[in-house]
Amino acid sequence: MTSSLHTTFGGSIPEYYDRCVGAAWFGPFGRALVEHVPKDPGGDVLEIACGTGLVTQALREKLAPSRKLVATDLSKAMIDYARAKLSALPGIEWREADGTKLPFRDGEFGAVVCALGMMFMPDKKAAFSEAHRVLQRGGMVALSTWDRIEENLCAQVYAETIESLFPGDEEVRFRLPWSMHDEKEIERYLEGAGFHSIRIEKKRLPVTGDARTIATGQVRGTPRGSMLEKKGMPMEEAIDRVTAALEKVLDRAYAQGLLATAIRP
Repeated sequence: MTSSLHTTFGGSIPEYYDRCVGAAWFGPFGRALVEHVPKDPGGDVLEIACGTGLVTQALREKLAPSRKLVATDLSKAMIDYARAKLSALPGIEWREADGTKLPFRDGEFGAVVCALGMMFMPDKKAAFSEAHRVLQRGGMVALSTWDRIEENLCAQVYAETIESLFPGDEEVRFRLPWSMHDEKEIERYLEGAGFHSIRIEKKRLPVTGDARTIATGQVRGTPRGSMLEKKGMPMEEAIDRVTAALEKVLDRAYAQGLLATAIRP
């Protein structure tokens, strides 16, 4: 995976990502995935694409103290933020790592967890294969993806609001986070990597928080805010516009995604 607009999370981006959209809906969805991971999966646990540690914290608090948690992300800025935020929580090893080329031995882990990260892998076949490779026999993979953008109202409102300001600009149009919503596709990737006992469920959770906080996270909590400024749209103006749009729908907003688990035979 090479550095790009969508993988460069430096400066204040991790803080806004974590404090705003993380609190509103990323964190609750991550905790829903952790519910599927056993307290003792029979080995240490690897987290791929840990971001700011929203799922890392829930995993560490659930896992047996004897099991090490290795939290990885491609972004050094995200890892640094997560490490600082969770510095008081023991039993976590932090590593920069590419999910398509994991720097770990075959069969090293009892479970692999990836919350809302597989959608961003440029080579998904390699990512699923690597998750399988580093698992011991009988080990579990647990992952989540977002459902279609139409099933995620806050994301849809943000996308439509920003895209309306730059009609026809394909750089502004961004659907990657909601591109992996097909249950059959996920099943094919898992089966192709060698997993069995595949279970996939849809989960819907309410989005909490106020419109301005969420809009701030959507604009300042990703590299896209900087892109908007380069195109002549100040971040605060973008936040104002997204806030106004979100205020009309927030009382009925929810987030919907897919939670999948599978076993390495």
